[in-house]
Amino acid sequence: MKRTLIFATLIGLTIVVGASFQSDISAQQQKSLAASVGVYAFPNAGQSSSQQSKDEGECYKWAVQNTGSDPFQLQQQAQAASQQAQAAATQGAPPTAGSGARGAARGAAGGALIGGIAGDAGKGAAIGAAAGAVGGRMRSRSANQQAAQQQAAGTQQATQAQMDNFKKAFSACLEAKKYMVKY
Repeated sequence: MKRTLIFATLIGLTIVVGASFQSDISAQQQKSLAASVGVYAFPNAGQSSSQQSKDEGECYKWAVQNTGSDPFQLQQQAQAASQQAQAAATQGAPPTAGSGARGAARGAAGGALIGGIAGDAGKGAAIGAAAGAVGGRMRSRSANQQAAQQQAAGTQQATQAQMDNFKKAFSACLEAKKYMVKY
């Protein structure tokens, strides 16, 4: 009887310890708020995981208020800007107004000059105008695509600067709460 009772108690303890161990593992597998924004915090003063979560939440709010930047909104804005830039680059921006006409005028002048040398200035001007119009539109479209790419790069740099500023503020708050912080 005693052996059965001892055996049942050992099995019960094994189940309880195993369940507790599994819940600890699943809690560790979840990403903390700090880790999700690329900041890693280690509790220097023996803070519990629930205290660390509370402190990270408070520091997150403080950093958002003091920097004006919310990393999760920044990520969404950056993705939207990237998608817009990709759409503009793949579709090709329309040429600017008058780019074909300016190209045609340049082409006609050059064609008339060459046609004059060859003996038919009118025909040379017509050919030059057609080629100039096409060339003008192509140059304009290429310039528009480059401008869209530069704008996207500028937006990405500004987003990164805001994110870095947020991380500094978030880290300062966590350090004040006795965490070792790296990002």
